[in-house]
Amino acid sequence: MATPPAGLAFCVFPTVIGHCALVWRAPGTIVGSALPHGSADRTRDAVARWYPAARETTPDAVIVTAMAEVTTLLESGTGDLSGIALDLDVVPAFDRRVYHVVRMIPPGATLTYGEVAARLGAPGAAQAVGQALGRNPFPPIVPCHRVLAAGKQVGGFSARGGRRTKLRMLEREGVHLEHPTLFDL
Repeated sequence: MATPPAGLAFCVFPTVIGHCALVWRAPGTIVGSALPHGSADRTRDAVARWYPAARETTPDAVIVTAMAEVTTLLESGTGDLSGIALDLDVVPAFDRRVYHVVRMIPPGATLTYGEVAARLGAPGAAQAVGQALGRNPFPPIVPCHRVLAAGKQVGGFSARGGRRTKLRMLEREGVHLEHPTLFDL
C-alpha cells in the first residue's frame, strides 16, 4: 500500500489496549486518531465512517514515529506526544485552546475540567471544556483521559469502554483514582 499523493491516509496498529488508528494528511500531519473499538476491523470501520475519503496506507517515517510514541504511552504510561503535529484547521477556536492546555498535562498528572477552564482564563466554563474534550478527534495525543470531574472524580469518557477505559489508561500512567477491591486483585 502506498500513500496517496493527495488526500487522507490512515493506518491501524496494535497496542497493549487494542488496535488504534492514526489518520493523516501529507506530510505527516495528524487529522485524527482512534482508540480501540474492539478489534482491528472495528477500528478500521470507525475510521471509514469518520473519514470516508481516507485510504489505508503504509505509514511514512513521521507516522511510524507517532505510532511508536502512542504505543509507548499506552504500554508503559510514559512518553511525550506533544511533538506530534496536529491539523487543527477544522477544530473550533475554543476547542483548539482546550486541546493546547490538555496537551501540556504530563503522564501521571491530571487536571479537572474546572482547572482547564481556569487555565484558559474562562472560569465557569468547565462544562464547555468537557464538551470540547468529548469532541476530541486526537485521543490519546490530546490526552483527554487526564481531565477529571470536580473532586477528582473520573467523569465521562467517550471512547469505547467509557470510564473503565479512562481508568485503565490513567493507571498505566500511575494515577489510581479507585482503590482495588478483593475481586480486582
